[in-house]
Amino acid sequence: MTKAIGALRTTREKLYQPAMVGIGICIWIAVALAVKAHWNDPKTGSIVRLYVGYGVAFMVFYWIAAAVYRASAFGNMILLGPRQFPELHAMVVEGAREIGLSETPQTFLYNSHGNFNAFARRLLGGRYVFLTSALVEASSDAQVRFVIGHELGHHAAGHLNPWINAVKLPAHFVPFLGKAYSRSREYTCDNIGAYLSKDFNASRGALQMLGCGCRRLNDAMDCDAFVAQENMVPPIFGFLTEIGRSHPRLTRRVAAIKSGVAGALDNGHTDEWREPEFKAPVAELDR
Repeated sequence: MTKAIGALRTTREKLYQPAMVGIGICIWIAVALAVKAHWNDPKTGSIVRLYVGYGVAFMVFYWIAAAVYRASAFGNMILLGPRQFPELHAMVVEGAREIGLSETPQTFLYNSHGNFNAFARRLLGGRYVFLTSALVEASSDAQVRFVIGHELGHHAAGHLNPWINAVKLPAHFVPFLGKAYSRSREYTCDNIGAYLSKDFNASRGALQMLGCGCRRLNDAMDCDAFVAQENMVPPIFGFLTEIGRSHPRLTRRVAAIKSGVAGALDNGHTDEWREPEFKAPVAELDR
């Protein structure tokens, strides 16, 4: 992992990640001890062996599902390369090199039938990024570079490491912890996307485009006005609607980039990156 990624990782993720790993290890140890203690028990042994069988079946199903999805991607989606949309491919290659990825993820463009989305996945050990046609069509090059950087960030920050994720898996049963950890990772990847984009306004606009989705209005978007909507979110219900979600609401993400990324991009030093605030100052919101 490069120094830049460590600087761009949010403080909350640095807190949640070891907590998830520690809790996961403790739960796995408890499960292993319980299985060992009850494996041959006349009353509970059959139930324990049944659930262990379910676990093995789940792992086999997960492997098959990954293989099927990869086959579908190569058979139906457009793989970016030097001869296939070379401009987009160059964005991926340059971004992967800049943040120190050992290999460039294979990146696909697919017909989303109007849905805006992009995501990163690990499939059978390989790294992949998926971009929807609607998102690429409606966004500017700088905005697409941010989106690509965000998805590359998931790979570079280790969010998709299958072994670490297996260790953390039981911690997701702790109420709200897994979702909070997921939201902190999204802020980290927003930082990485903005760092690779090198365009503060485009980075904010790329996130707002997820809510707008209209190419015609892209250049007319006012991100300050959008951030100001955060002050209109009812505190209690805003909290209740977010604690169960894997992604923060867009107003908070745009505000985080506004307050935390601008200085680092202007100075060009990742070691000066500071943890973003979730609300921009009122004076800035009213401008």
